[in-house]
Amino acid sequence: MNNQIDVYAVVTKLIGRVSPVGETNEDERRFENLKKLTELVDALLMDINDIAMNRNRVEYSIKKAGVFANEFMEELR
Repeated sequence: MNNQIDVYAVVTKLIGRVSPVGETNEDERRFENLKKLTELVDALLMDINDIAMNRNRVEYSIKKAGVFANEFMEELR
């Protein structure tokens, strides 16, 4: 879990704040940050979805990753 928090902290530090505060100029910056964040999430989800396609492979380690990724994707729906 500690590594996950570290990755989250790095990403939020790199991208910046995304929640609007009601000040036009600041909210415009945060909106641009939000667009960057959604682009990142989209790319990560595509990576996970690609791995999920391996859920029916016969190789144990490939199938294990595919099943895990598929279950994650199913939880998002």
